[in-house]
Formats: sequence, structure tokens, C-alpha cells
Amino acid sequence: QVQLVESGGGLVQAGGSLRLSCAASGRTFSNYPMGWFRQAPGKEREFVAAISGRGVHTYYADSLKGRATISRDNAKSTVYLQMNSLKPEDTAVYYCATTYATWTNYVPSGISEYNYWGQGTQVTVSS
Repeated sequence: QVQLVESGGGLVQAGGSLRLSCAASGRTFSNYPMGWFRQAPGKEREFVAAISGRGVHTYYADSLKGRATISRDNAKSTVYLQMNSLKPEDTAVYYCATTYATWTNYVPSGISEYNYWGQGTQVTVSS
């Protein structure tokens, strides 16, 4: 059974940085793309960033482009999201997710393309 466990969230001042981690278990990690999504109170869950199985390809939402870096360590079965220059509007619960399908180069960004989700980690950015 695939399990995803996020960590690294917390309270940070505007302009600060955080690195989120997501540890995966239950199957061969490097075969599958990984994504980060977020959901702010009263809003729909939205795509943040994704990375291909081997880490060659990445894709970012415009809202965090230039301020976020997604990476993965396949030896540790862990994906990371480094976020810099954080803004109050980045406040949300951040979720990592992965897919049933094994895509070599495709980096999915749609919520419906992801099948396994973590429990989320809260990120709060104070002004």
C-alpha cells in the first residue's frame, strides 16, 4: 500500500523559506512522478509543482514559479519542495501526491491525475 507522509510545515514570516518533505513507501519510488498541491481555507486544492520519476523533468504553477524548487532523492524515497520568498497568500495545507501510472517523462499537473495523497502539512506565512 502506498503511503505518503509530509513534514516540514510551520509558521514563517513573509520573505522567509521552508522546505517541505514527503516520504513515500509501499512501492518503487523512482518509477512514479510526484506532485505538490496546496489548499487554502475556503479555496479549491491547486497544483504547485511536480517532478518526473527520475527527476529530469519538473513543472511549476505560475504562482510559485521562481520561488519554489521541487526535487527528489530516490534513494531515500523522498520528494522535497523548497519555497523561498514566502508570501501570506502561500498560507495553505500542502499535500504531496503520486500516481498509479508510471510515466517516464510526463509530469502531470491535474488533480485527477494523482491517485495517492498524503495527509498534508500546514504552512502559515505571517505578514
